[in-house]
Amino acid sequence: MTSEMITYICKQTVVSTKPAQAGKCNPLSVFDRLMEKNHIRIVYYFPSTRNGEPGVVTKKLRESLSHVLTCFPIVTGRLQKKDDGHWMIKCNDAGVRMVEARAQGSVEEWLKNVNRDKELMLVTWEDMFHKPYFWATFYVQLTEFEEGGLAIGFSCSHLLADPTSATMFVKAWADTTLAGTMLAPPFFHPLPPPRLGNKNPNHNPYTDLINHYKSTIDDRSPAFTNNITNYATATLAFSGPMVQACMLDTSSPSPFEAMAGLLWVCVSKVKGMKQGLLSMSICLDMRKQLGLDKGFFGNCMVYNKVHHAESLLDKRKLSEAARAVGESVTKMNNEGIMDLIEWLEHHDYEFPPLMNCHDLICANLEDLDPYATLFEEGFVPIRVSYYVEPVFGIGQILVLQSPPSEGPLSRMVTVTLPADELSKLCDDDLILRFNPTILMG
Repeated sequence: MTSEMITYICKQTVVSTKPAQAGKCNPLSVFDRLMEKNHIRIVYYFPSTRNGEPGVVTKKLRESLSHVLTCFPIVTGRLQKKDDGHWMIKCNDAGVRMVEARAQGSVEEWLKNVNRDKELMLVTWEDMFHKPYFWATFYVQLTEFEEGGLAIGFSCSHLLADPTSATMFVKAWADTTLAGTMLAPPFFHPLPPPRLGNKNPNHNPYTDLINHYKSTIDDRSPAFTNNITNYATATLAFSGPMVQACMLDTSSPSPFEAMAGLLWVCVSKVKGMKQGLLSMSICLDMRKQLGLDKGFFGNCMVYNKVHHAESLLDKRKLSEAARAVGESVTKMNNEGIMDLIEWLEHHDYEFPPLMNCHDLICANLEDLDPYATLFEEGFVPIRVSYYVEPVFGIGQILVLQSPPSEGPLSRMVTVTLPADELSKLCDDDLILRFNPTILMG
């Protein structure tokens, strides 16, 4: 039934209006190369615009996309291997794939009963071809709803961009559409170079972070590589007062620590943990810690295992979980991340790992501001959904800002788990104590 609701009209290639510099190539960083097996999908939902005629909006967006691509040569390039076996991007203006589609009903009706499978139909993705040089690494899907509304699906290889970069690109596209110019241009430069003469002689490397990456890279277990688990996704909207209540209950200074602690405890419970907690890793954007500009385009998300006492008293489990998350966040400072970068630079690996393969992953995407993406004056996104795919192992939690109208403390938490476990999570007493609105799932 779902497939009948969407009609795919055409797929085409959109190229930049100005050619890239001849022979230009961009190497990929150690953080880029770690994410080769993952990709990102984002869906933006917009209300009806003034230009109601079918095809008018998509034509305008296709033209503005060509203009913005001139500033993103990496996006229109293609993957090629260097002599050392590592990927690079050849900036050859091969273009972005764009799909145009029509959906029945209105965007508001769609959002009333959307689920993971339906939503992923709004964002095209194709896995890497056996000939990568002919494979597009970025995709756009424009879906116009017959009774009003627009969905913009954006997807890309995580090898080239993290959620921050992906959001930045769509914002630049919107700015170009609305005002004819980008408000915040991207920066394409390497990660900070190794510390040569200024390293503190008394500095002890952050071995916990390095060991986490080492164990992930060294793990060749096939347990999750042929994943057939039926995953489902739910989006839980927590109001500002409820997030504040959770922060008080957990003695947490930040919404992320409170939400991560809450979901960690609840997912552990639905997974059948009687004592202690599941193994969990957090994922944070490290641009600020590394002194990088917000416009840095590439990968700067870092994973870190959260360490906790094996057995936590039931009445203290929530606060202890949030405290453990907070401690892991604090340890991810400039020196610790530079230790990791330097270790990765000196320890090559033949096969890219799956960074989200074994632990429960909890990513902090609070700094993203997708609701500032305006393609037309006054038409703010109704909702924005993020996916970091594929999901393997225990599951995934993404903590995001809610729309600004919901207040600064409100949060949207997207949880992906095996379907039977997700159903139990949505009915969990501890989750329900904070009265989230289930927007999807």
